[in-house]
Amino acid sequence: MAPAAPRLVLGLLVLSLCCEACKKVIFHVPSELEADTLVGRVDLKECLQSAEFISTTDGNFKILEDGSVYTTSAFSLSAEKKTFTILLKDIQEQVEKKIHVSLVEEEKKTQTQKTRHARDTVLKRTKRRWGPIPSVMIENSLGPFPLQIQQVQSDTAQNYTIYYSASGPGIDQDPKGLFYIERETGNIFATRAVDREQYPSFQIICFATTPDGYSPEVPLVHTIRIEDDNDNAPYFTQDLFEFCVPENSKPGVVVGQVTAEDRDEPYTLHTTLKYRIVSQNPPITPAFSLHGDTGVISVLLPQLDRELVPSYTLLVEVRDMAGQPFGLCTTGTVVVKIEDTNDNAPSFKQIQYETRVEENRVSVEILRVSVVDLDEPGSPGSGAVYEIIRGNDDQAFEITTDKNTNEGILCVVKGLDYESAKQRVLVIGVNNEAPYLLAPHSQQLSQSTCSVTVHVLDVDEGPVFKPCLLRLDVKECEDIGTAIGRYVAEDPETGNSEGIRYRIPPGQCNWINIDDKSGEVRTVKVLDRDIGEMRRGQCNITVLAIDRNGKTGTGTIQVCIVPGNKNFPRIAQTDYIMCRDREPICLTAQDDDEHPYSTPFVYRITDRNLASMWKINLQNDNCAYLSPKGDIPFGIYDIPVSVMDNGGKVGESTVRVNFCDCVTPTECDGRSRQLSGGNVTLGLWAILAMILGSLLLLLILITICGCCGRGVMHRQVTDDCANHNLIISNTEAPGEEVMDHNIIPLQNTCDQGGYGVKTGDQQTFEVVKGRGHTLESVKGAGHQTLGSVKEGGGQTMMDTCRYSYSEWHNFTHPRLGEKVHLCRQDEEQKHSEDYLLSYNYEGKGSLAGSVGCCSDQHEEEALDFLDQLEPKFRTLAETCIKR
Repeated sequence: MAPAAPRLVLGLLVLSLCCEACKKVIFHVPSELEADTLVGRVDLKECLQSAEFISTTDGNFKILEDGSVYTTSAFSLSAEKKTFTILLKDIQEQVEKKIHVSLVEEEKKTQTQKTRHARDTVLKRTKRRWGPIPSVMIENSLGPFPLQIQQVQSDTAQNYTIYYSASGPGIDQDPKGLFYIERETGNIFATRAVDREQYPSFQIICFATTPDGYSPEVPLVHTIRIEDDNDNAPYFTQDLFEFCVPENSKPGVVVGQVTAEDRDEPYTLHTTLKYRIVSQNPPITPAFSLHGDTGVISVLLPQLDRELVPSYTLLVEVRDMAGQPFGLCTTGTVVVKIEDTNDNAPSFKQIQYETRVEENRVSVEILRVSVVDLDEPGSPGSGAVYEIIRGNDDQAFEITTDKNTNEGILCVVKGLDYESAKQRVLVIGVNNEAPYLLAPHSQQLSQSTCSVTVHVLDVDEGPVFKPCLLRLDVKECEDIGTAIGRYVAEDPETGNSEGIRYRIPPGQCNWINIDDKSGEVRTVKVLDRDIGEMRRGQCNITVLAIDRNGKTGTGTIQVCIVPGNKNFPRIAQTDYIMCRDREPICLTAQDDDEHPYSTPFVYRITDRNLASMWKINLQNDNCAYLSPKGDIPFGIYDIPVSVMDNGGKVGESTVRVNFCDCVTPTECDGRSRQLSGGNVTLGLWAILAMILGSLLLLLILITICGCCGRGVMHRQVTDDCANHNLIISNTEAPGEEVMDHNIIPLQNTCDQGGYGVKTGDQQTFEVVKGRGHTLESVKGAGHQTLGSVKEGGGQTMMDTCRYSYSEWHNFTHPRLGEKVHLCRQDEEQKHSEDYLLSYNYEGKGSLAGSVGCCSDQHEEEALDFLDQLEPKFRTLAETCIKR
């Protein structure tokens, strides 16, 4: 129980601006307040009608939506005033208002109040009646009004004078004035009847206050429930239900479902519905059943025949109170349409027909036939599909369906010949678009057929070509006037070709002409598929045949150009480079002709001498390998090769093979590396080595010239080798002469300089001049020359001047290194610092020629030949001139 009731003094100060205080409220309260004690009420709506957020600045107080302020915990008021603020916010409108609340300690109690308080402390707490059970009011009550429905009463009424009040829907909210509460007794009265479907319940807030405005009780939320009365009849959700079901459906097949609703209280007898079929139209054997609880309609009659009854109309009823007679009910209409199935086969109205048509008439209608079908018109079950079963082996007739009348239209699509057959008998059958279904009431029937006799009428007709399309194949490049065939026509009446003339109308491709009497066809130009108008290789030419009576017949000649052997085969690529690995060359021929006048090709070398050195091996139909038969000299070979195609035409090509001393074809750079006319040219690398050796290292530039015959090693350069001298680029002090029998001469038959061995201060050279001479072993010592090493022994062989750098290096370096090692040693038995100096290998077959021409001359004026050298050697020649 709360302490003695305080007196409430309410002061109002109205403010209307946003973010400013609306009112200032002062509450007089006891100095001690318990938790959940009502302090007072504030009119929130008067400050901000649309407040969405309500809060206080002091956590000791809370405020309800109705403006009631309660303590959240036990509170002790000091001598000073206690103030806090209530915040109201409208988030959507972005408006904020404040209400300032002040708590002031209540005034001293009177003697009467003290006596009441003393009595209060000794009274025993009794059971409170402030929370009664929810009230119940029957809807549509007949009164009398006002009708008491409940009483609320607070236990504090035993000690205080309590006044009761209430607010909420039905009191001060819509529907206003429906209820009211007596101020002194707490009795709640209803002033009129209520419709539960509109207002199923009401929640009102009841207040108990003392005369001075103190609320000893928390506001009571009281519920008034309106008890349902079966005042609403059920109703169907649709005014008309329409369903479809195929005919001949079996019993139990679901047709559809009817649904109804009731506005009365759910899950009561007032809304427990039952369905039933009241009547059926036509009023014959019941065809459908209706489930009472679910409203599902099913097939009941085993034979639903659309042809007898196309649709049914059902009157159905729905009743509440679980179908009891006193329940409320409503009726509705259900229409069930019977869908057609193809349970009736079509049949011809008559089984025999006769008609006539002239011969040679095409695309003409000659007859219409009709059928009877009991199925629904326009449906696939009644749509007729006609077919010619017999008598149309030549496909001269065709029958289609007229979709509007369902008739069969018989037409002639190929001209009939009176002379072949004077009449034709056709058998026509009919089916439906949908497959036939055997129903319980239908019978198994065979396909309905009818016969049609077509009489062919004789007419005078023009000549007829046989065949109507003649294909003539003509080889390419045939001579003009070549006979390629004969095309004649016959008179259908006589069966012969007498008196018929032939003619080709103008405006067509003029490849052929036809003899006007015999029909013989000849070419009028050379047919070539490479010509623009003949690239397609085919032309259709219309031919006219005219008899004595002027009747005309037409035929078509299809001239097709057959590829011929008009082109010679030729080798596509004729220039090749073959290195010393002798990898075969793949020769590929081309022929613009088509099969069978192209591949396979046959290759042959036509030159007898070259055929002894080279051979051709066939790789496939198009490619052949060219390779040397044995060891042949390096050089350029022009090999004539003939190629014969599959048609026997021969084309000859010259294949140039540069047989080069190289590892890869790029080393030859398109030039042959061989001896030619005794002159040997220098390669690019030799020139660069010599120039770099002269400019960068300032070494001795040595050139070795070949003498005129088999040479003997000379200690000095003689005058008879004027064109093969050494221009000494530096001078050294004389050294002692070294004679060692272990130093062997080096022989080189290539006229491109020798190899020098520098021993001490002497220079020893071996120059052997020769062009294709025999290399022999050096006399007297049994040593091997480079040629003998190359050939694997000391036998005599033909020197082709084609030693590779590796061969030269492998032969000279171990031997010269050994000789130099023995040439000279110093006092400390150390090797001489003068070792073998290897000059850059120049290769063989160089186009630069010998550098022997650059040797030292006895007279400067003898160097005039340098003016005739190629430009790239002038720099080299200038370095050789004595300055």
